[in-house]
Amino acid sequence: MKLVCVCAALVRTALAADPEFAAASIKPSAESVKFEHDGKTEIAPNGIRMRDVTVATCIKWAYGVQDSQIEGPKWLQSEHFDVSARTDAPATPAQMKAMMQSLLADRFQFRFHHEQRQMKAYDLVIAKGGHKLRESAADSVPDRQNSAIGTVARALTIRELADFLAGPLNTPVLDRTGLSGRYDFSLDFSTYIPVGEQAMKPDYIDNNSIISNALQGELGLKLEMRKAVVDVMVVDRLEKPSAN
Repeated sequence: MKLVCVCAALVRTALAADPEFAAASIKPSAESVKFEHDGKTEIAPNGIRMRDVTVATCIKWAYGVQDSQIEGPKWLQSEHFDVSARTDAPATPAQMKAMMQSLLADRFQFRFHHEQRQMKAYDLVIAKGGHKLRESAADSVPDRQNSAIGTVARALTIRELADFLAGPLNTPVLDRTGLSGRYDFSLDFSTYIPVGEQAMKPDYIDNNSIISNALQGELGLKLEMRKAVVDVMVVDRLEKPSAN
């Protein structure tokens, strides 16, 4: 009887250490999500739905890293998928992130190692005069919607804002604000494009300067560049997803 109890305990421990989704579907993306670098991720108590995402998007969500912290094959950032996964019982976002790690390892054969590298990075800090953020209501559901001119966010942490900014800046962004709440805010980048640049192609516009000016003007936050030692996930193995 004791042996049975010990075996059962070991099984429970193994399952807890390596959680998995009950079922998951990975297909080529059916359609693009406009204005979104990382597609759309929707989390429910019993699963997750990701539309128009790359493998890099999944890695970032699962491991809490940014684009510049992932080094791997080009298709990691270019091929887009729709991912739908469900759990057997209600799970927290943290539990589902662990499940996504298992899914990446199983379906994409994702293997990696860590390297510490020195690179340019931005510290996101509170600007002189204080921040202009508005704390969210306690029952607000986190959400962010991009448009052609900016973004509108609800119930986002500053860490999530830093992760969002790291994409267009193509540079690590580290939250140094000390702010721990969730906030509602909007950013309209169009008003910060110099008049002479408004007719230029996007590739020729200084996005970093526009984003920096908008953050300070709209949110009372500031970007400060410095050298930092950053943890990088270097991909050792990655394969196209196995059949559903």
